[in-house]
Amino acid sequence: MCPIVYQMFANNFVRSARSIRYPRKAPVLRLRGSRNVSTLAENPHIYVHKHPLDPHKSLLSLLPTNPPTPQLAIGTCDSLPVTPQNFTPNPSFLPILSSVFATHATSDPYVVQQASAYASPGGFNLSSQPTDGSGGANHQGGAGGAGHGGWIHVSDVRNPPDYGRIAWPEDILGSVEVDGNGRFSDGTWQDSGTYRIVTREGVLGLTEFMRGKMVERLQELEREIKLKG
Repeated sequence: MCPIVYQMFANNFVRSARSIRYPRKAPVLRLRGSRNVSTLAENPHIYVHKHPLDPHKSLLSLLPTNPPTPQLAIGTCDSLPVTPQNFTPNPSFLPILSSVFATHATSDPYVVQQASAYASPGGFNLSSQPTDGSGGANHQGGAGGAGHGGWIHVSDVRNPPDYGRIAWPEDILGSVEVDGNGRFSDGTWQDSGTYRIVTREGVLGLTEFMRGKMVERLQELEREIKLKG
């Protein structure tokens, strides 16, 4: 090949090579103040931590703080995905959950909507009595309706009941009393006694409102624990 032609070909090749832009590698996103923290694939609001005392287990929490605070964890699991068989609940978690629902459930737009529906003719999703802790929730539509008082069952959103039906006992967190106009009676929250954090339908499904209230309370408790420690 003629030296001049060869040089022209080489120059063109170099210019072409320089014009090629290789895609930048996607940045790795990390949670601020934490490392190696992931979330459940089926519930991105629940964080999976390495258990600080048992390397063979994972600790589940609504808080991303790493290292985690075991006292505030949802519970532990031996493997993923989480199932009723490999999950062990934290006995301290349900009382916290209950206290938050007792304080804020009647302000949850999801629950308020149920109360409004109850006040309408043919009110639904309620029972004349709260669940008794034995799993005896009424799975038929409520017998109440406009002009009558009754109870609204507040349930986990991982397995919403069909229209006009009540959630399964394992999904019911508790009940609140309403009058025939859909107004809540103060201080009437009652735990169901049948709720399970993990079922075949999923792990702790809270509404956005109640999850926010739970996180706020857990963060408060976490600060108190750290101050004492």
